[in-house]
Amino acid sequence: MEKQPLLKMEHITKRFPGVQALDNVDFEAHAGEVLGLLGENGAGKSTLIKILSGIYQKDQGSIWLNGQEINPKTPHEAQKLGISTIHQELALVPDLTVAENIFLNHEPRRALGRVDFQQMNRAAEAILHDLGTELPGNRLIRDLTVAAQQMVEIAKAVSHQARLILMDEPTSALSHKEVDALFALIRRLKEKGVAVVFVSHRLDEVRQIVDRVTIMRDGQRVQTLPIAAASEETIIRLMVGRDVGLFPKVAATIGEPVLTVRNIAGTNGVRQVSLTVRKGEIVGVAGLVGAGRTELVRLICGVDRLSSGEILLNGQPVTIRSPADAARHGIGWVPEDRKLHGLVLGMDVQENTTLAILQRISNRFGAVQQHEARSITEHYIKILSIATPGLRQTVRNLSGGNQQKVVLAKWLSTQPKLLIMDEPTRGIDIGAKTEVHALISQLVQQGMGILMISSEMPEIIGMSDRVVVMCQGRITAEFERGEFDQEKIMAAATKFLTVVTERVETMEQQSWLAL
Repeated sequence: MEKQPLLKMEHITKRFPGVQALDNVDFEAHAGEVLGLLGENGAGKSTLIKILSGIYQKDQGSIWLNGQEINPKTPHEAQKLGISTIHQELALVPDLTVAENIFLNHEPRRALGRVDFQQMNRAAEAILHDLGTELPGNRLIRDLTVAAQQMVEIAKAVSHQARLILMDEPTSALSHKEVDALFALIRRLKEKGVAVVFVSHRLDEVRQIVDRVTIMRDGQRVQTLPIAAASEETIIRLMVGRDVGLFPKVAATIGEPVLTVRNIAGTNGVRQVSLTVRKGEIVGVAGLVGAGRTELVRLICGVDRLSSGEILLNGQPVTIRSPADAARHGIGWVPEDRKLHGLVLGMDVQENTTLAILQRISNRFGAVQQHEARSITEHYIKILSIATPGLRQTVRNLSGGNQQKVVLAKWLSTQPKLLIMDEPTRGIDIGAKTEVHALISQLVQQGMGILMISSEMPEIIGMSDRVVVMCQGRITAEFERGEFDQEKIMAAATKFLTVVTERVETMEQQSWLAL
């Protein structure tokens, strides 16, 4: 006899004005299971999660939790039923402590209703210890890493005796080591009989942690299958409805250097870095979080000041004091955080697309020539396949993949000779990733040089002509395409860290021997 699922959703339907978000969806999860929920942006994953967590109300269908029919109308009601959600943007109060966040709105009380802070700290630390994490209950949230904050979110869910935890892109801002720690925590939850629904675009991580996957497309459930029976190619085909080549790398003619960096250093931790990017070449920059990759870009683009070294464009030394200087010299920069640094979310598609070329498209009185702005925006909407109802659509309302395309449109409109892309496909779905990769290949075929930073090793190996590896602000290795090897790249990414660890261990041994 088959075991009854902890969660069962039947015939769930949800419609917004002009959009069928969910169409007759069935979905279930078992106690002690990690279930992957996969699909492109717009497939209906977020809507399903929001119905479960009480943010949206279903139009039709039924939800059963542990055999009882439920219909949560608020997140608080869902939480009381044992359903907790850990969103990509964490919902913690930075100026409160770890314990205060874990027990927010259900603090242990003394007589007369006063909060028992001692008991609260002890209880918080006990939950964290049980989850394999040692964090002091009196530590402020703002002083924790993103990974530690996620641990607090999970502890918060456990404090509410959650039976079902929904995790939306939990690894998007974590290093490899932090991902390993999170997965260890998820496995502990699984051992305790908690059901975890894991939403992610990173298929390599999905394959490490989930037991089954449910795949959605266009508001419908396409298929649920054991992860052991789901190859990466099968998952992608089910998600997008067609066969997709993940890394459409094509041969391009590599020409003269467009960017040459000689022994540059800065107060931001970059130390004596030299590299070259040629016309028609993709140079990947690999390394762990904190290796200095983004800091290197900030020096090249003039956000941070050089303390030594020089930058040459097309063989000529240049002085770059700001991103505007960089743009004038033919450098485009797609930043790591599109929402914070790449877009003005309250502006529309046309305003964002033309933001970096306002001077060029304005008349002598400083007024933007709207017909030209419209023509340029329509051009990039077409060539980048930006899915938007119109030029005046606010970019906040676009999917992550289409927001990324608008950032690309903004910098391509400057007609750069060099394009720097920092995490170009972070947080976007498989279909959009493929489109961005195809665009990168087209750009280098047209003679553009591309410097690409990525934390995703398959992307670095799949798209680059050469890879430079950084660790602690230095370049530790360089590989030609025929030499690419994931283990060698990772060894170079930890080179100085290993040396430092060995020195510390040696010093500790010497100190012990001296006693």
